Amino acid sequence: MKLIDYFPDKSISIKDNAKDWQQAVDYSMAALLEKGYVTYRYIDEIKKSTLENGPYYILAPLVAMPHARPECGAIKTGLSLTLLKNVVTFGDDKEPVKLLIGLSAADSDEHIGAIQALSEIFCEESQIEALLNATTERQLMDIIAHG
Repeated sequence: MKLIDYFPDKSISIKDNAKDWQQAVDYSMAALLEKGYVTYRYIDEIKKSTLENGPYYILAPLVAMPHARPECGAIKTGLSLTLLKNVVTFGDDKEPVKLLIGLSAADSDEHIGAIQALSEIFCEESQIEALLNATTERQLMDIIAHG
């Protein structure tokens, strides 16, 4: 399965900014919630876990992958991508984040293909830069589709 296949319709978006990390998480999960990939409980669990454990899902500078355990309300495996035009900070260390990749993993094995496909893009600094500097949702989709 190609990376782009993990993204349901309208799950790649650009937002001007988020007032706080909680709103950024909401943005990153909105399409997955709307398309029936996750429940409200799943999103609440991400926030609760972030408050308890910090933003454990920050992958690289400016990049986060909010997710929770499958049993917390993940229904189908899928991804979303939200680019913020302005950074939002996460955790006590005020980690800046601009790119959020929402992950819904229906079980602990099923998401491995999505993570492997995603890791190919994140192995290349130029791909990360291209995502962070994109100005349209079409550009983001093209990077994901051809990355």
